[in-house]
Amino acid sequence: MVLLESEQFLTELTRLFQKCRLSGSVFITLKNCKQLKGSVEGFDPSDNKCLLRATDRKKKISTVVSSKEVNKFQMAYSNLLRANMDGLKKRDKKSKSKKNKAAQ
Repeated sequence: MVLLESEQFLTELTRLFQKCRLSGSVFITLKNCKQLKGSVEGFDPSDNKCLLRATDRKKKISTVVSSKEVNKFQMAYSNLLRANMDGLKKRDKKSKSKKNKAAQ
């Protein structure tokens, strides 16, 4: 797994989304670093940090975001997600109503 700076992480995440646009998936996880005390270098208990990981099952990337830069990162991350979530499949409303009727 490659630990990147936040700007590099966003660039690589954009590449992962573009690579998986037609087929494939990108999996993103977010963890609080207090849960990862031993596994993150330079852990300072007074500074809350989050660990973000992304993978397409072939390539894995990660970054650590401190509480000081979370607002800047959140804005860039949310814009990136909005730009790349256009490939989602629409939900079939008919199948949902059939499931509800079958459950009753």
